[in-house]
Amino acid sequence: MLPILEMRDITKTFPGVKALTDVNLSVLPAEIHAVVGENGAGKSTLMKVLSGVYPAGTYDGAIRFDGVERKFGTIADSENTGIIIIHQELALVPLLSIAENIFLGHETATNGIINWFETFARTKELLKKVGLNEHPNTLITNIGTGKQQLVEIAKALNKKVKLLILDEPTSSLNETDSNALLALLKEFKAQGISSILITHKLNEVLKVADRITVLRDGMTVDTLDTHTAKVSEDRIIKAMVGRELTNRFPPRAAKIGEPIFEVRNWSVYHPLHADKQMIKGVDLIARKGEVVGIAGLMGSGRTEFAMSVFGGAYGQKISGEVLIHGKPADVSTIPRAMAAGLAYVTEDRKTYGLVLIDHIKHNVTLANLEGVSSYAVVDESAELKVANKYRKELGIRSSGVFQTTVNLSGGNQQKVVLSKWLFSGPDVLILDEPTRGIDVGAKYEIYGIINKLAEEGKAIIVISSEMQELLGISDRIYVMNEGRFVAEMPAKEATQEKIMRAIMKSWEG
Repeated sequence: MLPILEMRDITKTFPGVKALTDVNLSVLPAEIHAVVGENGAGKSTLMKVLSGVYPAGTYDGAIRFDGVERKFGTIADSENTGIIIIHQELALVPLLSIAENIFLGHETATNGIINWFETFARTKELLKKVGLNEHPNTLITNIGTGKQQLVEIAKALNKKVKLLILDEPTSSLNETDSNALLALLKEFKAQGISSILITHKLNEVLKVADRITVLRDGMTVDTLDTHTAKVSEDRIIKAMVGRELTNRFPPRAAKIGEPIFEVRNWSVYHPLHADKQMIKGVDLIARKGEVVGIAGLMGSGRTEFAMSVFGGAYGQKISGEVLIHGKPADVSTIPRAMAAGLAYVTEDRKTYGLVLIDHIKHNVTLANLEGVSSYAVVDESAELKVANKYRKELGIRSSGVFQTTVNLSGGNQQKVVLSKWLFSGPDVLILDEPTRGIDVGAKYEIYGIINKLAEEGKAIIVISSEMQELLGISDRIYVMNEGRFVAEMPAKEATQEKIMRAIMKSWEG
């Protein structure tokens, strides 16, 4: 069977950096082909070459699609041949309807007048194909992330897709929505549509992929056929990182002391709907040297709880009490929460955690400018010293502290965010989805940093949608559902089944 796509000897160079070196990738008709690798391995760069973001002439090598050699100058060129890419950051306009988003730039119009009857009818057909039961008039802002992903796929179908590229499509989805999306890829396969799946979730790769191409340091190191050989997560990881990763979680001998952080009877209402209670009388304790996990399904209130405690960054009519080192603490504003010893690492590092257009040095000191200032003037040599210190201690891989953060891999961006908050000198760190969108090698490094911080006596609270992660790094786990803690258990006694049972039981009750 001839491939629908062949990329041969693709080499892409940026000033001072070779991002891709003689990379080869082939995709067969009606195949789900996974592309995996550590952050910085070259996956996104390769897809940008394929989709025309990096036009022909800016790279070496050849692309052959549908039996014809292609030289794409723009994204529109690749889309016109049937190659559609859906990025991790969805390209939807929140205040437009589903129908308007699907047909944006491809309007059904005569003499400049849109035929809304035909637009809505076609939208209904497309939504039926992706299994989305929403009215075409529904605004994007009023549907969840999982449904927004399906709208993006409906857009792709409207453009007569032959090869669908999905970049981390399930990173923001719960397990139910993730499984539904993977099932949809299998349906497309049955219809003859090929897919390229880029993801760090290796369990999902093994569920659906026919073949898996592994990139490492900008080179193709392996292509595995799941139908002809037994492929395990460990086999993929070894190819990705170049070594065995026998233990996904670094060992730690916990030395847990007295309570540092206590939250009592914490209640929060929705920021726009004053009658909707989001957090309902929550109590939490985190001790010196302890890693406390918070498990729960998406929408359970975990992030809302964390943000409301951190200076009222979320919600209104916030009530309850916070104690730090046994004394009442004022956390009513973000500066006061920071002064009390709190730090919150957001789940969305690109929007809220970093100034992406600025370099590492400025990002590291951003939360504590007083620490590198004298008489309200920043001491640039002190700032440089601090940035280099954290770059070394946290192992931030970069050309230097003057590298722009947007050009760092996801794992290194996360280390910059952690550096920023560590320099603020907190006693309590709340880490919200600290390894989202990060490969297994970088995850291990982040876990090592968490362990080190716990050993230094800090209290760490970790919110994660990956139950295996919480079980691997936590000392104790709270289970949250519908704005309440419905269970608490030592991590050694916890299992995924126990956590889910606690959630189900709270619904029954």
